[in-house]
Formats: sequence, C-alpha cells, structure tokens
Amino acid sequence: MLGLRLPELLLILLVVILLFGAKKLPELGDSLGKGIRAFKKASERGFDKDDTEEATQQQGQLSEGSATKAPPSAASKKADKQA
Repeated sequence: MLGLRLPELLLILLVVILLFGAKKLPELGDSLGKGIRAFKKASERGFDKDDTEEATQQQGQLSEGSATKAPPSAASKKADKQA
C-alpha cells in the first residue's frame, strides 16, 4: 500500500482533519464517492458514436469562431491611426 504504515496514515488523517475540519469530512467523502462512481460509469460505457460526432461538431464550431475573431493586424492598426 504505497509503503505507508500506520503512523504515516494517522499523521495524514490528522492533517486532513485540521485542514478541513470534522464537519466537512463527510461532505468531502460524499463528493469524492460521487465523482468516482461517475468516472466508473463513464469508463464502462465508453465512447458512443453520438459522443464522437458531437465532439467533432463542437471542434468545428470552435475553429470557425476563432478564425472570425482574429486580432487585427499591425497594418490595419496603422491605417486606422492615419485616418
């Protein structure tokens, strides 16, 4: 178990209790458990065809948006100042 013995584990537990407080520990454990369950569920399900198509569409929209919002070039800034 990562080379941790009982004294090291107790020290880690004590530090965690001091940092977060005894009242927050159940909430942290609950949220950690929910996150692990969601990760397992997603990894078991794998990638669906719909997920990959949706991701491809989002990437296409992002690249189109970034192309239209390009910063003005130095030449156009210079022309604006002269006008």
